[in-house]
Amino acid sequence: MAKKGTIIGLVCLIVAIALAVFVYVRFYFVFGDGVKAGELNQFTLKGYVFKTYEGRIIQAGFRGGVNGGMVDSAMGSYVFDFSCENETVADSLMRCSGKVVEVHYKEYLGALPWRGMQKHVVDKIISVSETK
Repeated sequence: MAKKGTIIGLVCLIVAIALAVFVYVRFYFVFGDGVKAGELNQFTLKGYVFKTYEGRIIQAGFRGGVNGGMVDSAMGSYVFDFSCENETVADSLMRCSGKVVEVHYKEYLGALPWRGMQKHVVDKIISVSETK
C-alpha cells in the first residue's frame, strides 16, 4: 500500500512541475523583444473585468509581390497591435495619438487577461515625433 501511495505522489509531483513549467513558458517567458516605429493610430483603455490599455501602430512601407507575372511594388501599411501594462507609459501614449512613436516591446507566447489582449506588451517609449 505504501508503495502505491508513493507512486501516486510522485506522478502528481511530476504533473504539477510539468504544468508549472508550461504556464511559465506560455505566459511569463519573454520570447522576444524589440522596437517598432510608426504612427500611433489608436490607444484605448478597455475590458469588462480587467481594464487594459490596447494600442495600434501603423507602419508604412513598401510591399512587393508578383501580380500576374509582373512585379508589383506599392505602398502598404502594416498594423502592430499591442498592450501596455505600465500606467505611466500608457498615460504618455494617450497624448501621442497621430504622432510617430518608437516603442520597445516584449513578446510573449500567450496573452493574460490582466496584462492585455495582445502577445506584444509595450514597456517603454523610445521617441515621439510629429508626423511627416
